[in-house]
Amino acid sequence: MRIAVFCSSSPTIDPKYVDLAFELGGAIAANSWELVTGGGHISMMGAVSRGARQGGGRTIGVIPQALVDIEFADHDNDELHVVETMGERKAMITDIADAFITLPGGAGTLEEFFEIWVGRYLKFHNKPVVILDPFGIYNPLHELVEHLEVENFIKPGMRELISWTTDVTQALKACS
Repeated sequence: MRIAVFCSSSPTIDPKYVDLAFELGGAIAANSWELVTGGGHISMMGAVSRGARQGGGRTIGVIPQALVDIEFADHDNDELHVVETMGERKAMITDIADAFITLPGGAGTLEEFFEIWVGRYLKFHNKPVVILDPFGIYNPLHELVEHLEVENFIKPGMRELISWTTDVTQALKACS
């Protein structure tokens, strides 16, 4: 099984988030699963890959050439696919992954999460969509999603396509 992880690449976040990513990578490897990421080597994105590799896991990165050019690429990945655009990156990750876990992150992470969630709802794929949030970063988002459903902006059943989890074990269980 291949698990795609969406997460922050910000170098200015609290180290607890980087530690969470490393723990998740190690747990993916412990299950003999492969990790798919956006191919970067810094912050949470790098940590999840390092955790997987330290645990003997296989890592696959997908990164646009523009990010490779600014020395953002994690060349230690077992596979590093270099694409031209962010759209190509997301499409390849969607194609090769069997499940998706979203860790705390910013606008880019949220954009990836929303695209994969909407894709599941529209039946472009039928893969698990998981949020792993032990620190409550996404609590306001969770409340917003519920509010949008109450206001009929989100159709019944769409909210249930997201597995909201608070620890690594729950997140991995939601993937299988």
